[in-house]
This record gives sequence, C-alpha cells and structure tokens, in this order.
Amino acid sequence: MKKIFFLLGLLPALNCFCQTDRSSFDPKVTEVWDLKPVKISPAKKIGDPPSDAIVLFDGKDLSKWTTAQNSEAKWDIKDDAMIVTKGKGDIKTKQTFGDMQLHIEWRTPDEVVGEGQGRGNSGIFLQERYELQVLDSYESVTYSNGQAGSIYKQSIPLVNACLKPGEWQTYDVIYMAPRFSENGRVIIPAYVTVLQNGVLVQNHTQIQGGTEFKGLPVYRAHGKASIQLQDHGNPVSYRNIWVREL
Repeated sequence: MKKIFFLLGLLPALNCFCQTDRSSFDPKVTEVWDLKPVKISPAKKIGDPPSDAIVLFDGKDLSKWTTAQNSEAKWDIKDDAMIVTKGKGDIKTKQTFGDMQLHIEWRTPDEVVGEGQGRGNSGIFLQERYELQVLDSYESVTYSNGQAGSIYKQSIPLVNACLKPGEWQTYDVIYMAPRFSENGRVIIPAYVTVLQNGVLVQNHTQIQGGTEFKGLPVYRAHGKASIQLQDHGNPVSYRNIWVREL
C-alpha cells in the first residue's frame, strides 16, 4: 500500500516534467550516431529475396534440403516449383535457424479432391516443431484452428485470406524462437507474425508449445532447427523460399 501512495505522490512531479519548456534543451543529447543499421539492398520485385537473404529453393534443385531422416530429398520439381510427392516423406532444410524472417509461396492442387483436412493439406514446421498450416481453405470447411493460416490446433487466423485452388499464395513470417533455461524450462515462448497474401493472419501470436495432433502442446527444450515441409499425401507445390536470420 505504501508503494502505491509513493507512486501516486510522484505523478505531480512527472506531470510537471512533461510540461517543462524544452526550448533550452540540446537536441544532440537524444541523437544516436555511432550505431548504424547494416545496409542491404531490398528486392526490386515484391516477394524476391533481399541481398542478405538465404535462398532455400530457387526452382532448380533440392540441394539445400534433406528428408526428415537426413537422406536425399526426392520430391518432384516442375515449372520452378517443388511438389509434395506422396510417400516420399517430409523434407527439411539442411541449415538450421532460430529467429527468422521467412518468405514461402505455396499452391494447393487446382483439381479439388477431398474435403476438410484431406484437401490440399501440407504444413510448414518452424524449427521442425511449430506448424503453420497449409490447406485449401478457400471454400472447404474444417475446424478453425486447423485451417490455412492457423498455428495448427493452437491459434485461429484473424481472417480467411485464401485464394482459389490452383493459385499461388504467399506466407511472410516473422518468427522469434523460444528461449530455455539451463534446466530446460521455457523462459520466453516462441512468437510468430504471419501475413498471408499480404494480409495479417497471425499478429505476434504466442506459440503454446510443439504441434500435437492429439492433446495439448508442450514445450521441450531445443536449439536451432530446420524448416520442415510436410508430406500429408496431397500434391501441394512450393516455390520461392528464402529466409533472413534475425
């Protein structure tokens, strides 16, 4: 209670300071000159990688990818896109990442087959654990925290920003990795912001733990890890994948 009265007592003084005549202040006191942002070259075309990006797939080959079991990635490549090849399993980047900005373009099949979770299903696993859902949710109905743009089974997208099946869509992701103590307890959870087709669908969303199909999510301590793409049996396509380490 004493602390409350103390803080209340400071309010008049703070208010007085805020209304002080600042005409005599030296503006240089609040100028920062010795810390300069690193200069990069932004992309000339929206969606193209800036100069400091790591290009993970440029339409040519899967040399920067491997299977989840660390063997040769064998998804098909056609028209500058990689295509989920049923039965070939998930693939993941050879390079591992923590905090990052990720750009990835995806397309569900133009031939509509199935419904709900069986229609154009794949997923982007950040650090191999936290799934950003890829799904044909244009006119297909499923549970809201499992549709495109969701953090699977955790966070419903703010809006449904999906395009028609067969059209290329984009995810632009800002991901902040979780921090763990030495004994493995989570100190700071992971956070993610996602724009789908230029529309905000996840706004600094707290990730509750690793993605689980059954049961509640749980954190398990880890370090840097790969970006993993899911083989859910549907021929979903991906292209123009790049990442910036933050």
